[in-house]
Amino acid sequence: MNNFQKLLDIMSALRSENGCPWDKEQTKESLKPFLIEETYEVLEALDEGDPQKIKEELGDLLFQIVFHCQLAKEKGEFDMDAVIKKISDKMIARHPHVFAKDSDKPKFETSEEVLKQWEERKKEEGKLRESILEGIPKELPSLLRAQRLQARAAKVGFDWKRVEDVMEKLDEEIKEFRDALKSKEQKEIEDELGDVFFVLVNVSRFVGVNPEDALRKTISKFISRFRYIEMKARDTGKRLSDMTLEEMDALWDEAKKK
Repeated sequence: MNNFQKLLDIMSALRSENGCPWDKEQTKESLKPFLIEETYEVLEALDEGDPQKIKEELGDLLFQIVFHCQLAKEKGEFDMDAVIKKISDKMIARHPHVFAKDSDKPKFETSEEVLKQWEERKKEEGKLRESILEGIPKELPSLLRAQRLQARAAKVGFDWKRVEDVMEKLDEEIKEFRDALKSKEQKEIEDELGDVFFVLVNVSRFVGVNPEDALRKTISKFISRFRYIEMKARDTGKRLSDMTLEEMDALWDEAKKK
C-alpha cells in the first residue's frame, strides 16, 4: 500500500501548480485514447507471455486509472478510495457463496450457477434492462462486441444447437457474399461480408475461441513473417518492390517453418 500511495502522490504532484504542463492540460476526453492504447498493450504483453512486460504494461494501465481518479477528485466527484470501496462492496455482494456467513452461504457447483446468481444480484442492484442486449459498450472492438451480443442472445435460447449448424450457415453466407461480388454492388458486398464475419464469430464461440484474441494473434504472426521477408530481402540487397511474388512466397514459407 505504501507503493500505491506513492503513485497517488506522484499523480497529485504532476497535476499540481508546479507540476508537468502536459499532465495539467489533460481532461477525461483527452485521456480516452491513452486508456484504450494501454489496455491493448496489456493484451499484447499477455499474448507474448513475458512477465516483465506484463508487469510494466499493467502499471501503465493502472496509471491511467489513477489519472482519471485524480481528475474526478479535483472536481469533487470521487477519489481512488471511493472507487476501491465501490468495487470491493460490489464483489462481496455478488459473491455470497464466498463472503456470506456460513449459515447464509449458497452453494454453487458450476460457473453457470455463479453467472445466473450474478445476474440476479445485478437485478437487485436496480440494473434492470429493457433488452438483454443492453449494457454491452458500443466502443468495444466489433468482433468482441459481436461475441458478447451473441452470448447474451444464447442465454435465452436464441442459438444453434451444434457447431455443424453454424458451419452450414457460414457456407450459406459465403455463397451470398460470392453472389454479391458478382453483382458489384458495394452496399450489398459490405452487408454480406459483415454477415460472414458475424457467423465466423458464432463459430469461434462454439469452439471456445475468443475471435478478438485469435485475430490479434494472427496479425502478430503476419507481422513477424512479413518482417522475416523484409530482413531476408535486405540481406540480399533487394527491395521488396523488386522481388517477385514467388520469391516473397518462398520466404514466407521459410518464415512459417521458423
